[in-house]
Amino acid sequence: MTPQTSLRAYALSLLAATALSVAACSPKPATETIPAKSAHMDTGERIITQNFTADRFTQSNYADIAVTHIDLDLDVNFYAKILDGVATLSFERITKGTETLVLDTKGLLIKAVSVETENGWDTAERTMGTEDPVQGTALSIDVGPSATKVKIVYSTSPEAEGLQWLTPEQTAGKKEPYLFSQAQAINARTMAPLQDTPAVRLTYSARLRVPDGLLPLMSAEQLGQQEDGSYGFNMPQPIPSYLIAIAVGDIKFKAINDTIGVYAEEYILDRAAEEFSETPQMEVENEKLYGPYRWGRYDLIVLPPSFPYGGMENPRLSFLTPTLVAGDKSLTNVVAHELAHSWSGNLVTNSNWRDAWLNEGFTSYVENRVMEALYGKDRAVMEQALGLEDLKRDVAGAARPSLTQLKFDDDLKHPDEAFSQVTYVKGQFFLNFLEDRYGRAAFDPFLKNWFNDYAFKAATTEDFLEYMERYLKPSNPDAVSEAEIKEWVYGQGLPDTIRNPKSDAFDKVAAQSASFVSGNIAASGLKTEGWSTHEWLHFLNGLPKVSSAQMEDLDTTFKLTGTQNAETAFAWYMQSIKNGYEDAFPDMEYFLKEVGRGKFIYRLYGALKDTAAKENREDWQFWTADVYEEARPGYHPIAQRRIDDILGK
Repeated sequence: MTPQTSLRAYALSLLAATALSVAACSPKPATETIPAKSAHMDTGERIITQNFTADRFTQSNYADIAVTHIDLDLDVNFYAKILDGVATLSFERITKGTETLVLDTKGLLIKAVSVETENGWDTAERTMGTEDPVQGTALSIDVGPSATKVKIVYSTSPEAEGLQWLTPEQTAGKKEPYLFSQAQAINARTMAPLQDTPAVRLTYSARLRVPDGLLPLMSAEQLGQQEDGSYGFNMPQPIPSYLIAIAVGDIKFKAINDTIGVYAEEYILDRAAEEFSETPQMEVENEKLYGPYRWGRYDLIVLPPSFPYGGMENPRLSFLTPTLVAGDKSLTNVVAHELAHSWSGNLVTNSNWRDAWLNEGFTSYVENRVMEALYGKDRAVMEQALGLEDLKRDVAGAARPSLTQLKFDDDLKHPDEAFSQVTYVKGQFFLNFLEDRYGRAAFDPFLKNWFNDYAFKAATTEDFLEYMERYLKPSNPDAVSEAEIKEWVYGQGLPDTIRNPKSDAFDKVAAQSASFVSGNIAASGLKTEGWSTHEWLHFLNGLPKVSSAQMEDLDTTFKLTGTQNAETAFAWYMQSIKNGYEDAFPDMEYFLKEVGRGKFIYRLYGALKDTAAKENREDWQFWTADVYEEARPGYHPIAQRRIDDILGK
């Protein structure tokens, strides 16, 4: 490829499937909104076809026939740990003459399938494919030449990876059971038969029947209890399947303002509402930058500690870990992240998981801009610096070099491989790079237009590159080179052009750390008054191997073992493993048994295993195995699978 080759031609040449060309159009000012049809064919409301890349993690035939709506009518059975009922799917034919609808399922018991005809519902011919350990089992249904709806009677499996069923003893209240879902990346198929790919957007409605005294919620408009005792839900905006979500439990509600509130178990409700009280300001700042919030309400739910993520951006109802309730609003950037997904990810969605940075990298960028607007540049820069530290660690530890690219090769073994700091932070820093080169005056309206023009659609990396070539590059044709873009998007590792965020606060922390490590000062000599959580994390993450006496000095002075700030606790326990500080192990055991957030527990188990092997600590191996055996039943199925792999089970 010569330097004269256009970026558009370069991007199109890398398509995994046939790219459909579009007529070139002349550059226009970045502030002008581009008609949506400029980037989509007429059939592209739910599937982007301009730069089509097949999603190999679905067995559905979504390019030929697309599900447009799913209606769920389900009993929530805590005794059997299943969802049981009926899914009615509406669909449209994209390829004329298609008479078979292929859906994704995993662990579902399919009891009956019928297709709507002029005479009512008739039994439909169906076949189940061969089970794949990652993708599940394809369900093929003969829908004939004219039908537009199918009805499927089914139930989920008690082992469904997308659902976690908690006994009353596993909740804070200890009186009622709890259920919550996690459909991203490909677990919606464990909850319902559908086309489980982000390339397809669908609306949904639902009726849930739950035991008395429990409140069900979904990622939709909450319609409340109906006359028949069921609870109704409606999602009128089309969403990808991974954003279908459910939670059922002894859940209470507290409003923050007229359109934002918090759901949680009673023990944490008031604290969570106070912790997240600045969410309305976050929404205001998002709208200033990127246009109106388009989803109606924005509520938050604090789930039980076994929730495996910091947050999940389910529309209208973000799921959050209780580890964010630190008491000082120091960890609310995660709330800003989930809210930002209302523009990047939920509104404009990666069409397949090879392009996951379009969701997470964009969202990390938007999150950081909002944090800067609310709390100032110093905090935003500190969070960038901490993110860069995490990114360098993940790049260095990547299982294979291709996992350090923004646009992944077609060698992902599971979509979960896409969710590293490469996707989040490298993606964010690519947008920082573009912002630095073009300036915010050009880049902000460009990004706002991207969200507007691709609203409620799916996109590929190549769609974004082509969009950038047309509507950002003309504002400053020499701002970036084709080679630089190629290195950022398709290159491995970190580009030389990556931003290097400098924090004066972190420089002062580093200077004190050096004095402590060298033995010039004791822990009591560290001037930590007013340190934020970010400064503590920079100090702890940056510590080299120190003596047992120094670890004890830090712990005695600052009471780090057992700290209630989960981020600080995690950083301290990682240092305790590295430095063999066993005084922290009893509290670390409690942490591992009580906290299910993958960000923490995956790395802790990995560090325990690696350090025990490196230093031939058989006692640590037994200790780690015993802790995990006790903790495992309380972890989400996603976390169980990940830690099983880490520990070689």
